[in-house]
Formats: sequence, structure tokens, C-alpha cells
Amino acid sequence: MSFALGSGNKMTSFFGSASWFVVFCCLAFLRFGDGFYLPGSYPHEYPVGEVLPVKVNSLTSIETELPFSYYSLPFCRPQDGIKDSAENLGELLMGDRIENSPYQFKMFTNDSDVFVCQTKPLSAEDFNLLKKRIDEMYQVNVILENLPAIRYARKDDFVLRWTGYPIGVRAANSYYVFNHLKFTVLVHKYEETNVARVVGSTGDAADVIQTADKSRSGNAGWMVVGFEVVPCSVLHNLEKTKNLKMYDKYPAKVECDPTTVAMKVNENQPIVFTYEVAFVESDIKWPSRWDAYLKMEGAKVHWFSILNSLMVIAFLAGIVLVILLRTVRRDLTRYEELDKEAQAQMNEELSGWKLVVGDVFRAPSHPMLLCVMVGDGVQILGMAVVTIFFAALGFMSPASRGTLVTGMLFFYLILGIAAGYVAVRMWKTIKGGNHSGWIAVSWRVACFFPGIAFLILTTLNFLLWGSHSTGAIPISLFIVLLLLWFCISVPLTLTGGYIGAKASHIEFPVRTNQIPREIPPQKYPSWMLVIGAGTLPFGTLFIELFFIMSSLWMGRVYYVFGFLLIVLILLVVVCAEVSLVLTYMHLCVEDWKWWWKSFFSSGSVAIYIFLYSINYLVFDLKSLSGPVSATLYLGYSLFMVTAIMLATGTVGFISSFCFVHYLFSSVKLD
Repeated sequence: MSFALGSGNKMTSFFGSASWFVVFCCLAFLRFGDGFYLPGSYPHEYPVGEVLPVKVNSLTSIETELPFSYYSLPFCRPQDGIKDSAENLGELLMGDRIENSPYQFKMFTNDSDVFVCQTKPLSAEDFNLLKKRIDEMYQVNVILENLPAIRYARKDDFVLRWTGYPIGVRAANSYYVFNHLKFTVLVHKYEETNVARVVGSTGDAADVIQTADKSRSGNAGWMVVGFEVVPCSVLHNLEKTKNLKMYDKYPAKVECDPTTVAMKVNENQPIVFTYEVAFVESDIKWPSRWDAYLKMEGAKVHWFSILNSLMVIAFLAGIVLVILLRTVRRDLTRYEELDKEAQAQMNEELSGWKLVVGDVFRAPSHPMLLCVMVGDGVQILGMAVVTIFFAALGFMSPASRGTLVTGMLFFYLILGIAAGYVAVRMWKTIKGGNHSGWIAVSWRVACFFPGIAFLILTTLNFLLWGSHSTGAIPISLFIVLLLLWFCISVPLTLTGGYIGAKASHIEFPVRTNQIPREIPPQKYPSWMLVIGAGTLPFGTLFIELFFIMSSLWMGRVYYVFGFLLIVLILLVVVCAEVSLVLTYMHLCVEDWKWWWKSFFSSGSVAIYIFLYSINYLVFDLKSLSGPVSATLYLGYSLFMVTAIMLATGTVGFISSFCFVHYLFSSVKLD
């Protein structure tokens, strides 16, 4: 057997030709976005005295992670009945249920001692439910002009802030409810401007550009730029409220002292609710109104995480350079300089990766499953990159509630065409140019990960239904998701598969022997290296993972998508390098079964993320109560790590495939 130098230039068209649609979707999204204001980004001005709509969202708690409707508790209801606000797909999937409230403000009109209602005497059921929700530390989430009510508290030398306020508090074995709310609305005078469609750093507002249009001078209104609440527990005189109607003046001055509680919850006794509101002119401008919610904290920690990742990348890049420049190039150069007689003698002394030249491209076990997982990984990774990219630009900020989840779902559906293309073309390559079975591959790609997600989410949804939580997905939304799956995702995946079947396959640079070469016994099991390799990618993201977990489970707002985009890019680079190094190590010990090992060497990072999730549950979510809450947490964590395993495994496999193709394209069998 002799070798000759060759080249492999077809690799440049393998996965690159599948990226045209990503560019197209991005341009289409940007072009479409140029024609309208982003949700929540259009400044709304109110003249003095105009009614401001105050809304309520689901009750939430970090103790249970189960959202419930605001009106599931004995609170005051609006005079004209409960009405749901228009919600997007992302809000519904996140468990938000935004409804109108009985609170009514008028722009720049201070009001105090406003009577809202006196509830009916608490039944045993309502009394027990109210006590349970107080024990579980549920928060009331009030919204004004898309701004959640924010609550400040001072502790030592620190100012703490929360969104929402607690239902009540337990003190000395008694339960007290916060039945008087002191609202402060920060307003800014509407400037005589035309608003340009320029997205700000939070995506909530457009920068204002001064114009010469003064036609509205003298009629300028006010914009809401802040919303604060102080909850108080006040004991009202029930005799004085008997004949009061909603929004009447309470006959006595209500003193709001947040440091004391007075309204004790008792069975068969009603609760009186009141509020006051004060408007304060503020220097905060519309584009900056979300700054109070998005205070930049822990920036040094994010940069430390990125620096840590760069050090890991530099270390692995050094190893890769040694492999490519010193080992491989040196061997090939030495071999090229020998004459034919010396080459024949050298062939008898070959060792390492050169010995598996006739087996390195032998089809792996379960090739269809590998192609399906790689296709789904391309789809998930593409969705993550594009979504985080647009979020970093400000298109999917917390100001536009639900748009992040909606955007992820949209991009996932569109990228089905890439999943089908990559999976079928890989299948065709493994089969040596035979594209038979491409429809089966495409169908499996369209159903593999969505099927796993559907199974997990349906199981969790039954738990939410049983708990009567607003986090449960309604039947109508289930039908919508199924229609999106089978009417958009599946056809696009089949279309991508058809394109992949028509595309030329990747020709292997060397022939495969008919009889497989025996793999020598290894000193250590190869699976130990594969599983251990996941620690390096995990090291690049575990710090950022803490902030993401805190956002998901601790009710904190995550918005540093610029950092997240950098970490994602670094993660992709580390996964590629780790898989490449391990593939080379396996080839050097004459182990030619690299296909699945290259996938799981980087995909094994999911194991460590799941273990970290369990650690977070035990040590950071110690207050999480009940088996339902723990099951929900573990179920969502399993869903997350499955997606991460497919995405990172795909990165590792593609990098190893390119490396092996490059390596053996330089040595062809005569």
C-alpha cells in the first residue's frame, strides 16, 4: 500500500451552503422591523386627567414556581368585569395572564384614601387559600404602561428592589394582608418631537430626534417613566365602609406605615382594600425608563467568565496548533520527501492515525440516528445564535414581554430547512452518494427533538393543570403549537431534506477496506475521555449559567445578551477544539470509531449542566416546596440539557468531520 498527496476542497460547500436561509431570514426580519414600532417601544402620551390603565399579572413565587391567576384570591374585581389583555405566544408559554384591575389612575392627578372594595366575609376555603399563598411568599405583579411595579427597601447600607409586592406576611402565628397600596408614578413631559424608529439599548424605546414641528405646542402630554409601590397593612373601620362605592373617599386619613402590620386575616371577616397614588415629575426620559429594572450589576463577574473562557480556548488552540502544524504537517512533509522505495519501507512501519486510513470513513453504527441528531443540533444552535444576536441588538428586551420566547419559536420553525438539509446531506455522504431514505431521515429530524420536547412539556403540563396554575398551556394553545409543528416545521424540514438529497455528497478522500481493522485494546476506556471532555466547555459557561438560572427560577430579569452572545461564541469554539483534539487522540491509538465519540465529547457538557442544575436546586432553591415544584424544575432542566447536548454535540461532530476530512485528504490510496 502506498500513499500520494492530494487535496480536499469540497469541504467549503458542506455546511456553508445551508446558511443562505439564515441570512435571508435576518434581512427579512430587519426589513419587516423597519415598517413598525417594536412592541412596547412606542411612547404613549397622556394629557392631564386621562385615565391610565392599571393591569395585574399572574401571582408568582420563587417558593413554588407555580403562577396563579390574580383573581384566584379574594381580591377586589373591576366594575366592568375581568378582561384578559391581548397576549402573544411567548407570554402564554411563560405563564403570564395579564388582566385588568380595579385600580384606576388619572394622569397627573394625585389621589389619596381611595376606597376600592370590601370583600365578602372570608369563607373557610378562601381563608385557608390566602394563608397558604402568604406562606408560599406569593407576589402580586401590578403593571402600568408595561412597567411592573417596583418596590424598594433599605437594609443596612444597601437599597434592595423587587418587582411586585407580597400578598401578606406571617407574624407571631397570625396572618396579615397588605390591603392598602401607596403608588408613585414617575412621569416625564412629552417633548415636542417626532420619534424615530431607533431601538435603544433596552429595546424599550426609540431615541427622540428634535424637529421643528411645533403644531402641538401647548397640548403636550405626559409619559409614564416609572412605577413604584409601597404595600401597607391597615386596619379599616368596617362601619365606615358599609355604604361606600368603588373609588369613593375613605372617610378617614389612611396612614401607610410599611414597617407595621395591622390587617389580620380572619375567617368570616371581610377585607377592605384602599389605595393612594401620587404623580412625580421626573428627569428620566422614555428611552431610560427601564434602567431601574436593568441595573448593571456584576459586570466584573461577566468579564471574568469571558476571560476564563478565553484562557481555556487559548490552551486548547495551542494543542490544536501543535497537532496540525507540528505533528501532522511534519509527518506529511517527511513522507513527501521520501522516494518510492523509502515510502514502501516506511509504509511497513506506519503507526498511529496513518494505519486507520482504510477504516476512518467506515459508516458508524446507527448512522440515521446520528444524522438526525446532527440535523436537530444545527436547528437548535442556529435558533440560539440568531435569537441571542437580535436580543443583543435590543429587539427582544424584557420591555417587550414574551418576544424572546416568541422569537425563539419563530427562528426554530424557520431553521427546519437547515436541519433537513444538513441531516440528509450527511446521510447521503455516509451512504456514498445514495440518497434513498432521505424522506425517512427528514421525518425523523422533524419529529425527534420536537417529540422529546412535546413529551416532557405535556407531562409537566398535566402537573400544572392539576395544580390549577396559569402556567398550564391551554388546549387551544396546544392545538396552535401542533399546527405550527406539522404545518410549518415539518414541511420546511422536508424541503431542506429534498435540497440536501439533490445536492452532491461529500466524497471521502480515501477508500474504505471491505474488512474492518481490529482496534487494539486500550489502556483506558474511551468513554472516560469522552465524558471527561465535557468539563472544558462547562468551564466556559458555568458562571453565566448562574445568572441564567437565577433569571429563570429566582424572578430576576436577564438582559445582558451581549455577554451571552460572546459566551455562546466561545462555547462553540471550545466545543470544536475539544472534539478535534479527542478525535485525533482516538485516531492515534488506531481507534477509527470516531463518529459518535466526536459528537458526545462536546455534547457531554450537558451532563455537567444537569448536575449543576441539581446542585442549584439543592443549595440555591432550598426554599422550593413540594414535589410538583421539584418535578417541574427537573423536567424543564432535562428539556434544556437535551437541547444543549444536541447543539454542542453537533458543533463537535462537524469540527471533527472537517478535521478528519482535511487530514486524510492529504493521503490518498493509489
